[in-house]
Amino acid sequence: MDLDKEFNQLIVTIKEHDGNADTIKICRAWEFTLLAHSGQKRFTGDPYASHGLETAKILANWKLDTDSIIAGLLHDTIEDGGAKGVDISEKFGGEVAKLVSGVTKVSHIKLKGSEEEEFIENLQKMFLAMAKDLRVVIVKLADRLHNMRTLFAVPKERQKRIAKETLEIYAPLAERLGMGEIKAELEGLAFPYIYPDEHEKVKKGSKIHYRKAKGHIRKMKRAILKGCSKEKIKPKIDGREKCLYSLWKKLERPEVEWDFSKILDIVALRIMVDTIPQCYTVLGLVHSLYKPVPQIGVSDFIAQPKPNGYQSIHTKVFGVEKRVVEVQIRTHEMHEQAEFGVAAHWAYSQAKKKGIGDELLEKGIRVEKSRLEWVKQLADWQKEIKDKREFIKAVKFDALGHRNFIFSPKGDVYDLPSSATPVDFACAVHTDLGNFIKSAKVNGKIVPLSYKLKSGDVCEIVKTKYSKSPSKDWLEFVVTTTARRKIKAL
Repeated sequence: MDLDKEFNQLIVTIKEHDGNADTIKICRAWEFTLLAHSGQKRFTGDPYASHGLETAKILANWKLDTDSIIAGLLHDTIEDGGAKGVDISEKFGGEVAKLVSGVTKVSHIKLKGSEEEEFIENLQKMFLAMAKDLRVVIVKLADRLHNMRTLFAVPKERQKRIAKETLEIYAPLAERLGMGEIKAELEGLAFPYIYPDEHEKVKKGSKIHYRKAKGHIRKMKRAILKGCSKEKIKPKIDGREKCLYSLWKKLERPEVEWDFSKILDIVALRIMVDTIPQCYTVLGLVHSLYKPVPQIGVSDFIAQPKPNGYQSIHTKVFGVEKRVVEVQIRTHEMHEQAEFGVAAHWAYSQAKKKGIGDELLEKGIRVEKSRLEWVKQLADWQKEIKDKREFIKAVKFDALGHRNFIFSPKGDVYDLPSSATPVDFACAVHTDLGNFIKSAKVNGKIVPLSYKLKSGDVCEIVKTKYSKSPSKDWLEFVVTTTARRKIKAL
């Protein structure tokens, strides 16, 4: 590997995103990294400093700020390079030193067993570090992404453990942070190490279906581009392949049973335009060319963003040869948010230097605050939950498990773990609402309080006139940590 050439590419990438970046400081950090890792090699045979450089390049592509990129370069210099925190603080400032220290602590997470004392304590440290400065975990995700890309060179006995950590902790964390592209890549990289037989089966079985779907997408793309040109819209259109891990999870569902024809988004058509009005114009154009599937309808996550900040319009249409195809329509900015999620937050600080107005910046920061409430909740749980097993269950199921999107009658969106009930919903909406539950309606119909909500459900709590304590019987079916703790407290 030509380190000088790769480092020069890093500087080019940084300058493209931020003309005011302190490249002299970044060069000094690179010299420090080379010195700290002098003579060290990775399992791939590359110089050890190449890992810090690749981590920094990932962060630069995510448009992170200068201090985060420097922390990416330096993140292994304390633990593996013999440097001291005081050296980093003196040479690069307190901000960089805190980030490097935070990433060093997070790096001790080893998923040897879910109940292990050390693992839980280190997981707690990660969430505390996140609550203080979310950039710590973003740097860690970049570090993990590069390590997963080079996992083939690691001794076999360590590969499965590292891949399992990635699948159980880091990929769900990326999803909660709205970093969809990173989550998909981490899952795709971990899949063959943990489930090699299943990976091979889905890889072989999907080839012909991917090829057919891509052919359909190409034909649809030509027709949509022609229609857009008449509207004087210049979209970017591509086909997004469903990653093999995600495809396997869907194929394993009882209602699918490996019937590829039931996977509607094996290759989705993604359309990116300049403005929100153009999104709706393109939606109308798509529906004029291809009939929408009536039972499924349109999911408008622009008008009602997902709690992690994701925005896009999703529609399913009868495409070429009447095959059902998912079409996603969004602006270029929404696409960047969907790919890089909360990492895009720090692009706002760079944008301000370039003269972008405060109104846009404030809007972006408001979105970030609302989407990161769960990080604060995790930090609060650490103070409250003394039982280690209860804490790990709360993290793996409640915080990082599969999420469903539930709507209030006013159209607000709440993300709840799978199997959540109207009681869980009530406790998520407001701390006191659980004290006023008389009954619940889902999609306008009365349901039992133990009803398991599904994504897209509209849940309404029918309130009592006066406050009353939640029933202890509800502990039999509620699933969220918030609901369980509230019921137990009364």
